[in-house]
Amino acid sequence: MTRPITAGVDGSEESLAALAWAARQAVRQGAALRVVHVWRFEPEAVERAGDRDAQGRWVRETLAEAVGTVTARHHGLEVTTDVVEGDPVQTLVAVAADTGMLVLGSRGHGAVVGFLLGSVGQQVIAEATRPVVLVRAGDRPSDEVAGHEIVVGQQGEAEDSAEVLRFAFEAAAARGATVRAVRAWTLPPLFSYSPASLKLLDDAGGLEPYERKALAEALRPWRDRFPDVPVVEHVEMGSAGQVLLSVAGRAQLMVVGRRARRSAVGARIGSVAHGVLHHAGCPVAVVPHG
Repeated sequence: MTRPITAGVDGSEESLAALAWAARQAVRQGAALRVVHVWRFEPEAVERAGDRDAQGRWVRETLAEAVGTVTARHHGLEVTTDVVEGDPVQTLVAVAADTGMLVLGSRGHGAVVGFLLGSVGQQVIAEATRPVVLVRAGDRPSDEVAGHEIVVGQQGEAEDSAEVLRFAFEAAAARGATVRAVRAWTLPPLFSYSPASLKLLDDAGGLEPYERKALAEALRPWRDRFPDVPVVEHVEMGSAGQVLLSVAGRAQLMVVGRRARRSAVGARIGSVAHGVLHHAGCPVAVVPHG
């Protein structure tokens, strides 16, 4: 059974763009759409409502209006709604655990909730066990056109990026798009060389051929599983974030990974995902992996 696509809304322009993106994705996948509005009572929000009941009514009316726009555009789409009063991060992380992906606006300023203010969106990404997609306010259906690719970052060994590549190939198959798989590399410091690593490099013919071989091996099972998806293998010297952003202009969706293991300082997004989320103009999917 296909898991639902979940959109978090707060009434902001960004979250409405995220809702529209999530609805289109649900239609492509034949999935249901779940729309969640998380809110907390804000006594100081007098310009909207001065008491809990009035603010609650405003939240429900805002949600109903947003959902009405989606159902009018996508007849037959199964849509459920939830209004939850509570902690935004904890609620959205819990919601994400039961969904195929969670879709949020990349910036938000909800008049009552504002659950995307500050670092809350980043905390959700860092804690979520399922993919989280961030969508900017200016996103339009016309951005999802032929020639615009699904750009995915591949790092490490094949097993390290399996979930990230799976997400990218599934997205490309649903959209009839090309996957551009990007592997960036840099010169390692001298002290990191070892006899074993030097032998691997010698066998591959040098650093860049080694990186190309590693990318090809990581892609092989996904090429076999999705034979109709065109693939461009992109290997370039540079930092991963910079190389990904250099091709962001041709992307309708960018997919990056995040290690799900917690560090000593808690869950983190990672420098590559952090940079792409802040600077890419297209929607960005952050996929947790082992």
